[in-house]
Amino acid sequence: MRIGAPGAEKPVVRVDDTRYVDVSDVTPDFDERFFAAGGPASIASVVDERIARGDVREFAGERVGAPIARPHQILCIGLNYSDHAAETGQAVPKEPILFTKSPNTLVGPYDDVRIPRGATKTDWEVELGIVIGRRTSYLDSVEEARDAIAGYCVVNDVSERSFQMERGGQWSKGKSAETFNPAGPWLVTPDEIPDVRDLGMWLNVNGVRRQTGNTKTMIFDPYVIVHHLSQFMVLEPGDLIDTGTPPGVGMGHDPQIWLQPGDVMELGIDGLGSQRQTVVGPR
Repeated sequence: MRIGAPGAEKPVVRVDDTRYVDVSDVTPDFDERFFAAGGPASIASVVDERIARGDVREFAGERVGAPIARPHQILCIGLNYSDHAAETGQAVPKEPILFTKSPNTLVGPYDDVRIPRGATKTDWEVELGIVIGRRTSYLDSVEEARDAIAGYCVVNDVSERSFQMERGGQWSKGKSAETFNPAGPWLVTPDEIPDVRDLGMWLNVNGVRRQTGNTKTMIFDPYVIVHHLSQFMVLEPGDLIDTGTPPGVGMGHDPQIWLQPGDVMELGIDGLGSQRQTVVGPR
């Protein structure tokens, strides 16, 4: 995890709901350099030693930031759930659909989400996030992708559909407004997840369930995605990949539902924690 004020977060390791180990003296941040140097495995022994001798601290209401520092890039996979593709009326893709979000969209899991100026169709998307653990390109096999993944987290791929669909066909326009990528509350290493291809997902708006899904309906699983992307670009340590959303987005409802100032989104994924954001109006 990373806790503290925006821009001044410190890296910690969660022990349980009330306690953490401070590792800011071991690594300045969970950033590209940290992941390139071995990532979570590089601090495991230090964390174990500190837990054994009782060198743990109590959470005291600190702000929770995104679990990684601003990445080199945020890559996103569109229409990656068969049931979501169906609700949008689009064909199931034959290979991963790629678009990007600006890296400065990354915020903490409980930070406000701001509707951008001129927006009329702001939408929600609970997604599984993949964090890359090492510099990766031209992987030889899907299986090899497992070793390139540092961990997983919850992300909310907030989207402005009018910018995405009605402003020249550029999805990134509707994905890159400030605050449009809440992440966290923590990064979970792969060994802590029994099967990343079978994780329940959910999202509520104002206490009403809007999305219920499972990663088992992914068209392309995390290993396929990482292998595929490595054929087209170099993935850097600490890069974030948003892997698509199950059905229930506002665009898919009849009539369609869009976020308004004051709305509250709550979302989560089995074993990866939950988020809560309040929607605020434009600057």
